[in-house]
Amino acid sequence: MRTISATTARRLAITRQRLAGKTSKANVDGIFEVVRDLGCLQLDPTSVVAPSHQLVVFSRVGPYQRKHLDTLLWDERRLFEAWAHAASIVATEHYPIHRWIMSRFAAGTGTWHGLTAGGARHALRVHAWMKANDSLRRSILRQIRDRGPLPSRAFEDLSSGAWRTSGWNNGRNVGMMLFYLQRMGLLMVAGRSGGQKLWDLSARCLPDWTPTTSLREPAIVRWAAEISLRALGVAPAADIGDHFIRGKYPNLAVALSSLEKQGRIVPVTVRDGDRSWPGRWYVHADDVALLDRIEAGQWTPRTTLLSPFDNLILDRGRTRQMFGFDYAMEIYVPVAKRRYGYYAMPVLHEDRLVARVDPALNRASGRLSIRAVSVEPGCEDLVVARATREAIGGLATFAGASAIDYDGGVPPRWRRTLSA
Repeated sequence: MRTISATTARRLAITRQRLAGKTSKANVDGIFEVVRDLGCLQLDPTSVVAPSHQLVVFSRVGPYQRKHLDTLLWDERRLFEAWAHAASIVATEHYPIHRWIMSRFAAGTGTWHGLTAGGARHALRVHAWMKANDSLRRSILRQIRDRGPLPSRAFEDLSSGAWRTSGWNNGRNVGMMLFYLQRMGLLMVAGRSGGQKLWDLSARCLPDWTPTTSLREPAIVRWAAEISLRALGVAPAADIGDHFIRGKYPNLAVALSSLEKQGRIVPVTVRDGDRSWPGRWYVHADDVALLDRIEAGQWTPRTTLLSPFDNLILDRGRTRQMFGFDYAMEIYVPVAKRRYGYYAMPVLHEDRLVARVDPALNRASGRLSIRAVSVEPGCEDLVVARATREAIGGLATFAGASAIDYDGGVPPRWRRTLSA
C-alpha cells in the first residue's frame, strides 16, 4: 500500500477543494466547476460580510459578480437548492442522487438526520403531521399549480395541528409544510425575491436535460462516495460518510470495497512523523496523477479567508486531525466568553490554517471592520501577516467595501504590516 506524508495529504485535500493551484475563472462556467467539484455549498442565513455560500466561492475564485450564481441557479438551472449534508446548493447533474434521498424521505425511511432508525422515526412523525394537515398541503400545491412561483407569505395557514419542536420552527406550519414538500421532491425553490424563497413545482423548475436515469441504491451510494472522496482529496470511510450527503450512505463499506476492486479508488497510508493516521485512507484513481505531482514538488499554494461553513473545515474532527486546528463557531457564545469573535474566519496560508479574522461589513458606511485578528502559535512571521493582509483586501473588494478598519485586537507584531 502506498504511503504518503501528512503534508502531502493536506496539500491534496486543499487542491481538490480548489484552494491551491491555478485560481478558477470568476465567470459562470468557472463558478459552476467549483460547485460541481465541491458537491455542495451550504446555505446559512448569517451574512456578516456576505452569505456563506458566496464566501465559499470567493475563497476559490477571488472577487466575482454574485449575479453569476443567480444565473446558474435561476436561469441556466445548472444548480438547485436541496438538502445534502444540510440546506445546500447542489449540481443538477447530480439530481439522481438527490431524487433518491427525496424518495427515501417520501417513503418514510429517512430524513436529514440520515438513513437511521432515528431518521425513520422522525420521518414517520412528519408523515403523520402532514396527513393530519392535508388541507394545508393540498391548498399549497393547488395555489402553486394555478399561480406559479409563490413566497410562503402567500399561503393561508389552514393547519389543524401546529408543528411542534423545541427549535425556531415551532408553529411555523406553512414554512414547514413547504420544506417537507421540498424534501419529498414535489416542490423546489424557483427563485428569490427580497431574500424570500419563491416556491414552484419541481417539474417546472428542472431543465429538460436533467438526468432521469433511475439507479439502484448501491450505484447511488458508490456515485455519491466518489463525489465525496474527490471533494475531500484523501479520506477514510468515516470522513467520506460525513461529507456531501452526510449520513446517507447505506452499506458504505460495501460500496468502498467495490470501488477499490474496480480500481476507482486507491488505499493509502498517511504517515505523520512517527505515527500513521488511523484507518484505511483512500485517494480517487483520477487524482493519483495529481498526488504524484504534489509529491514531486509541483504545488502552488494560495492564501485566503474561509467561511465558518467552508467545505474544507466543515468536519471539525477532520480539521483538527489534518491541520492541528481546533475550530468552533462562536455565533451563539456570549460576547464575554468569545475567544476569537462572532464570525471568525480561518486564514488558509499554503497548507496551514494560520490565523482567524473576525470581519463585519458596515453596509451604511461601506467599510469593512476587522474586529479581531488571532494568530496560531508559530505563525507570527511577517510573510504570513502580509499574505493575510492581501486576503483581507480581497474580501473587502468582494464585499464592496471602500476601506478597512482594524477596530479590534491585532497581534502587536502584525499591526504595522496589516495597516500598511
